[in-house]
Amino acid sequence: NLTQEFSVASQESFPTAITFNTDGTKMFIVGFGNDAVNEYALSTGFDVSTASYTQNFSVNSQDGFANGVTFNTNGTKMFVVGQNNDNVNEYDLTTGFDISTASYSQNFSVASQDTDPKDIAFNSDGTKMFIVGEDGHDVNEYALSTGFNISTASFTDSFSVNTQEDEPQGIAFNTD
Repeated sequence: NLTQEFSVASQESFPTAITFNTDGTKMFIVGFGNDAVNEYALSTGFDVSTASYTQNFSVNSQDGFANGVTFNTNGTKMFVVGQNNDNVNEYDLTTGFDISTASYSQNFSVASQDTDPKDIAFNSDGTKMFIVGEDGHDVNEYALSTGFNISTASFTDSFSVNTQEDEPQGIAFNTD
């Protein structure tokens, strides 16, 4: 049952992904309408009825079709999946979970595995990265020799979800 609702239409006409900081006092929405990461403050953690828009960060220079967003554990790195260039784009944040301090760092191509990447997730130490792709109808796994550093990523395996879903859009894991 729906308990709360919060519209992001004023900032993003085509939202594609959502993530939160660790305590839920910040919410981030990415979409391909504005190709930006939008930041919202929540006065009560994980309660979207207390959300208010604070700022955005454009990722259009790296990809004009932003689909997924996530952060490393302390919020000093942000990762945005782009469908136009089939990349994971990495951004450094000088202040954790404050996108006004973000700057572009590097990218990693996932085009060999999927030309329609939709979302991204990492394990807790950043040594595994997962990209869900609509083109291949699968989850692609990458090993990172240095946690949360995509320049050290290499493809290791994939898992098809085609039997369950032919247009997968998002991915998430429990803590372990």
